[in-house]
Amino acid sequence: MPPLTSKAMNVGMRRRRSAARLAAVQALYQIDITGASPDCIIRDILEQRIANLALAEDEVSEREIPVPLVAPDASLFSFLIGTAVTYERDIDVMIDRSLSRDWNPERLETVVRCILRAGIGELLKRLDIPVRVIINEYVDVAHAFYSGSEPGLVNAVLDRLGRHIRAREFHMSELHHETPQ
Repeated sequence: MPPLTSKAMNVGMRRRRSAARLAAVQALYQIDITGASPDCIIRDILEQRIANLALAEDEVSEREIPVPLVAPDASLFSFLIGTAVTYERDIDVMIDRSLSRDWNPERLETVVRCILRAGIGELLKRLDIPVRVIINEYVDVAHAFYSGSEPGLVNAVLDRLGRHIRAREFHMSELHHETPQ
């Protein structure tokens, strides 16, 4: 077998980071719904006791079958859970203040709130990851759960907060992407 190229290693790492974000949302949901300890849920996911399968349609039988998920980046996964749990109250205030006036924060579904908690935690504490990457990743996570307007809500809230939390990065990015007149 030929050695992996750096491009192949980068693709693998990106997939593991994406898997970590999805697993973090699943873990935050489990913690929120069951009241289980974060350490217990982290251990269960990393040991692949839970959240290690997805359903996919078998092309031949057209039935749903379980397929294994990519193993999450353990470091990022654990970091996301720790950050979201530690700063949950502050993050929830940020979420509530970022919703449009006609949106009642109590109406926000638990899964959407978990997606936003993980995303905002990453925006706050992982300055090494570009803000637009974080936003795109959590919009993709939202698409894994929803086909309606929820991914747009996730995008709007994370974009609004990203522009506030990491204003300099947004400003520099916009300057870089401006086209000459």
